[in-house]
Amino acid sequence: MSVSDSGAGSASTAAATAEPEQRIAYLDKALWNRLASAGSPQEMAEFWLKLQCSMIDDVAHAVLYRCSDERGTLLPAAFWFGASEQRSNALLKTAQRAITEGKGVVSGHRTDAAGRAGHYCCSAYPFILDGKSWGAVALEVADRSEEQLRAVMRQLQWGAAWIEVKLRQQQASAGDQRRAQSIVALDLIGLLLDEQGYAASAQALVTELAVRVECDLVALGAAAEGPNRVTALSHSAEFGKQMNLSRALAAAMDEACDQKAAVLVPVGDTQDYRITLAHETLSRLLDDAVILTIPLLQRDRPVGALLFQRAHGRAFDQAGIDLCDALAAVAGPILEQKRRDDRHLLAKTGDSLRTQLQRLLGPDFIGRKIALITIALVVATFALLEDRYRISAPARIEGRVQRALVAPFDGYIATQTARAGDQVKKGEVLATLDSRDLRLEHTRWITTRAQRIAEYDQRIAEHDRAGANIAKAQIEQAGAHVALLDEQLKRTELVAAFDGIIVSGDLSQSIGAAVNRGDELFRIAPLDSYRVMLEVDEAQVLDIEPGQQGQLKVAALLDQTLPYTIKLTTPISEARDGRNFFRVEAELDSANGQLRPGMAGVAKTEIESRLLIRIWSQDLLDWIRLKLWAWWP
Repeated sequence: MSVSDSGAGSASTAAATAEPEQRIAYLDKALWNRLASAGSPQEMAEFWLKLQCSMIDDVAHAVLYRCSDERGTLLPAAFWFGASEQRSNALLKTAQRAITEGKGVVSGHRTDAAGRAGHYCCSAYPFILDGKSWGAVALEVADRSEEQLRAVMRQLQWGAAWIEVKLRQQQASAGDQRRAQSIVALDLIGLLLDEQGYAASAQALVTELAVRVECDLVALGAAAEGPNRVTALSHSAEFGKQMNLSRALAAAMDEACDQKAAVLVPVGDTQDYRITLAHETLSRLLDDAVILTIPLLQRDRPVGALLFQRAHGRAFDQAGIDLCDALAAVAGPILEQKRRDDRHLLAKTGDSLRTQLQRLLGPDFIGRKIALITIALVVATFALLEDRYRISAPARIEGRVQRALVAPFDGYIATQTARAGDQVKKGEVLATLDSRDLRLEHTRWITTRAQRIAEYDQRIAEHDRAGANIAKAQIEQAGAHVALLDEQLKRTELVAAFDGIIVSGDLSQSIGAAVNRGDELFRIAPLDSYRVMLEVDEAQVLDIEPGQQGQLKVAALLDQTLPYTIKLTTPISEARDGRNFFRVEAELDSANGQLRPGMAGVAKTEIESRLLIRIWSQDLLDWIRLKLWAWWP
């Protein structure tokens, strides 16, 4: 490279370095001041975008977008130069992409230097505050090298910090205002709750508000039953005797309550239109004072009003109006509740009955009217119609006869051929006991008897009569043992005494286990003879008599209804699951081959015809009568 080229390069580098410094030096100082003093997000966006576009070279178009809702819909908040619809769409898409990716993005950039001449690309950077997207800025700039585009992105990133600082300042200011309102509101709540009764609470409220809001006069009105009536007045010693003032105060309160909105006189530039005739009259009466009246609403119904008065020239700003509105919203429901609580009992009762009657006979509350008509029809139906009174009770199927098979002697279980639930035939072997010990004992006694017979023959041959008699007795003893063992060997097989079903007994897990004489091993019930055992509650057992009819449903046969007839009521009660009941025996009117002992269900025994209301209320009335008897001295 030649010297001249080198000098030219140095000059161009110096010029490039001095150019941004010169541009920043010549920025409008007033623009910085306006950005610093911006009072709204709109002003902040406009001034910030102008500064950014002044600091970045070759900006053709620029838009600052704000997220208008939680879905992230972007709306333009500030513009730099005009933008065609096509260019605006490109900027919007780039801004949406920056918000989606959460970082700065560039679109439309060309990598070759020759292609960048006369070409524009879009750069966008998102504004993220506390993890939420606030908006984004998108610029259409002359295409340049990647290093220069990174410099543009760094400038946007640094500028985004200014946006964040301003937003946090605005949030802090709004938060301070809300905290101040909350502190005053909590103090008023504590003040109202500490006072006993409506009158004391109302007087304490207006006195405290006059100090907190810096008012010359604060008045409270109640409008529960009609027009407002002044019930509390700060500085009452000064205004108590001026009847015209009281009427003017009440008229101003009525005016605000009729409109269900705050009324301010004199009217500010930003205030909505309100009717202010009564307020203007009151203002003239108080030497052109500033009047602010806020209605107290409960369920969108005026129940009173708070009136604030300041001397002429001391107007309410928007923050003061918001504070008064917030305090009225807090104090209104508490005062109304205290006023209603202070009424005597007859007034409360009458008001409650009147309210219910109005709801019943007036418009709306269709559901309540339908409910009342329905209840009346149900009561009339239950009071006039009759039905069969039936007693419900748990029931269980049992065999009419049950035979127990017990262990005939001490021994061990050898085999099992049937268990609970199996149907068996008469004479069928159900189980056997181990007979090995018995057979050995049987053999021993047979051998002993043979020995005694031989001994007896020898004594006869020797003509030993005494010895022969002893041997004979021993022979008889051995024979008796043999006969006993023969009988026990026969009883090692446990057989069914009749055709039936095994209702209990399962020895499959007890093979080889020892049993004692008399232990129950099986219980058999016949298949063609059943009875129904009802568990009737003690309070209803006296209604049960032999011969009454009923119907039974068991859980296993829900598609069938089994008729039965009451046979016997046992005189002994049983207690189970917290209830006392008597066992009542009934007989099925017809046989059913599907029934099995142990099936459970619900039985309903028909007693007589009774009014429906008596049927449904019988248990409740009996319980009440019993409790009254126990309680009455």
